[in-house]
Amino acid sequence: MQGTPLKRIKQRSAPSSSHLAGPAFDNETPKRGRTPSSRPHGDRFIPQRSAMDLDVSHFELTRSHQNENAGVNASPAKEEYKKELAANLFAGQATNKVLAFKSKAPAAPAGHQNSLRVLYTQNREAGLAPKKYSRHIPQAPERILDAPELLDDYYLNLLDWNSSNVLGVALGDSIYLWNASDGSIQQLMQTPGENTHVTSLSWVQEGSYMAVGTSDHKVQIWDVEKLKQVRCMSGHRARVSSLSWNGPVLSSGGRDSVILHHDVRIAEHKVGTLRGHAQEVCGLKWSPSGTQLASGGNDNILNIWDDRYTASSNGLCDQPMFRLDQHQAAVKALAWCPWQRNLLASGGGTADRMIRFWNSGTGACLNAVDTHSQVCALQWAKHDKELVSSHGYSHNQLILWKYPSMVKVAELTGHTSRVLHMAQSPDGTTVVTAAADETLRFWKILSGGESSKKERAAAKESILNSMSIR
Repeated sequence: MQGTPLKRIKQRSAPSSSHLAGPAFDNETPKRGRTPSSRPHGDRFIPQRSAMDLDVSHFELTRSHQNENAGVNASPAKEEYKKELAANLFAGQATNKVLAFKSKAPAAPAGHQNSLRVLYTQNREAGLAPKKYSRHIPQAPERILDAPELLDDYYLNLLDWNSSNVLGVALGDSIYLWNASDGSIQQLMQTPGENTHVTSLSWVQEGSYMAVGTSDHKVQIWDVEKLKQVRCMSGHRARVSSLSWNGPVLSSGGRDSVILHHDVRIAEHKVGTLRGHAQEVCGLKWSPSGTQLASGGNDNILNIWDDRYTASSNGLCDQPMFRLDQHQAAVKALAWCPWQRNLLASGGGTADRMIRFWNSGTGACLNAVDTHSQVCALQWAKHDKELVSSHGYSHNQLILWKYPSMVKVAELTGHTSRVLHMAQSPDGTTVVTAAADETLRFWKILSGGESSKKERAAAKESILNSMSIR
């Protein structure tokens, strides 16, 4: 798709049945002076067909069991729809009972009102009814930007949003900066030479520096305010597909299956080498505390590293803290929880489709959820116990999950191809996604915390809505 980079895209009735016949005769002679009982002396455990719906009973007996994750992955909207459908189909009498052992209670006379009904039923369901999710989740993106030449490559990392509200995105051999505060666009750089392109980018946590990985094995540092390259570091023997900052230390992962630590303050920048993967390192994330590094590879392995490389004379380490092999496909999507220590989320590729949660202190898998689609990226909400996942084959959607129940809060569609990259705004209200359909979409689906709620109440409209792109 050609175009200016980052340009805005504008009753069923119950079956008839008969009563079970009572006993044909009774040889017992009643005692003198006593009136014989009018109640039939049939077997009390024989169900009465008049109180049963045979079609429903047959369905309950023969329906196949749902898969083990159906309850966990169920959408609240779908569950509510099922309840409404059952209530209408069965005239409010939907039940899981197969057999009925007594007749239905006779209907009350017309206009009858039980005098004790108000007293005993006023708060009957107050503690049973689930709380409704009050926050409005928009189903459509707030903004769409054109992103021509965005590479359709699952293993690259081409999108990041910094603390100064500037979004960086790599389009082919160039990086463009979009300022979310004023809508301005700048081109930061372009890779030299033919057949070269940007393969990864990452903003430093605080400041105006960006790390850039390229297809010609280089790691560059750019001063964004001056639009100037300040450093170029070598060391990899193949493209650099993942980057992550930890203070002044920049970690890079490449197709050569090696992770390098660069101290950008010193001339001899390479201070550590980690060897724990057999194929390309496509996911790399430092924990918020800076004490652990998670790396995911195309070899289906998730490694968690500590600082033991510093104990080696040459900075080489080939033994991670934990080597986790439960995923059945490439592990690119990684996200550390910002509000719970040692909680790591990871997502697997097309052959796996699982989101797994780990205790990085023990290496234990806390939970696993089948998403039924390739997991491309994960983002924890900064202010709520929620997780956002973006997906590729085959659903090409976003899912907002409630943690730890992993109930789907919302499913968002709009992209027409796999949603490869995702980043979160500094205020924690918006996630931006980049997909192989060459568009960026901004989804304002997170709460942003109490301060953000007050700001939104006072503001007449969103900052993003008030901007114009040319």
